[in-house]
Amino acid sequence: MIRLGAKGEPSAKWTAEDIPDQSGRVFVVTGANSGIGFEAAKALCAKGAHVVFACRNVAKADEARALVPGSHETRALDLSDLDSVRAFADGVSDWRIETLVNNAGIMAVPRATSAQGYELQFATNVLGHFLLTNLLLPRLTDRVVTLSSGVHRAGRLDLGDPNFEGRRYTPWAAYSQSKLADLMFAYELQRRLTAAGSRLRSVAAHPGYTATNLQSKTQTYQDRIMAVGNKIPLIAQSAAMGALPTLYAAIVPDLPGGTYVGPDSFRELRGHPRPVGSSAASHDRTAAAGLWDLCERLTGQPFTVPT
Repeated sequence: MIRLGAKGEPSAKWTAEDIPDQSGRVFVVTGANSGIGFEAAKALCAKGAHVVFACRNVAKADEARALVPGSHETRALDLSDLDSVRAFADGVSDWRIETLVNNAGIMAVPRATSAQGYELQFATNVLGHFLLTNLLLPRLTDRVVTLSSGVHRAGRLDLGDPNFEGRRYTPWAAYSQSKLADLMFAYELQRRLTAAGSRLRSVAAHPGYTATNLQSKTQTYQDRIMAVGNKIPLIAQSAAMGALPTLYAAIVPDLPGGTYVGPDSFRELRGHPRPVGSSAASHDRTAAAGLWDLCERLTGQPFTVPT
């Protein structure tokens, strides 16, 4: 068993080697074909878990899986398309799944809309995972892990205009809003699980500053700047290190629901995982309830938390 200190922090530097045997357990990891999702999936497979690579690009997922020993499979999932989310959930309707890892996301991309007409970052990072969690929750036996970001601290959630239809769109404003919303969702889900008397847990994590292909999708000069930072070890950590908060959140048995996990270094940019704090906005319960209602309306799916 992994021990926590008096303040809920790990008593030692936690690594993937601390993951106990996961034989017989099923994990669904969205966006597992690259970056921290791939590293998390690989680490789980190494410990005996069966991992579902839930990915938009099936070919890339299969290429990634070919590099990973162990038990795993690919399932098509485009989080920006709510119909794809429903199809994925229908495909595993008779499964028992221990843990859902809401990892996939897009970052600071130019303005675009989803198949249902929603701002693409909000649709992919928030609505897709909200609906996926909703549909899979009755099949889960352990927990939901939702990925946020340190950028959530700059986020401003506008429940009246989540799609930036009445305000100026900037890629980073939309991204930070989506990551704040992800964290608020994780906290609100835990509150509702607790109220329902459920044994399931909702936890969240962020990877710090990690070198992944997310930093090459903004289609601006920032791609070049971040590409330089990704090559400097003192700035960006590896995807394997960036995956540790996700793994810690998904594995540690004593971790309380509602915990947010991130790196342990200065400003949580890099390092080993531990419970961390988050912005005051992320703890706004009124706004979180409003976000929940908004997501139910936009996905067209009431969210009932099982007991």
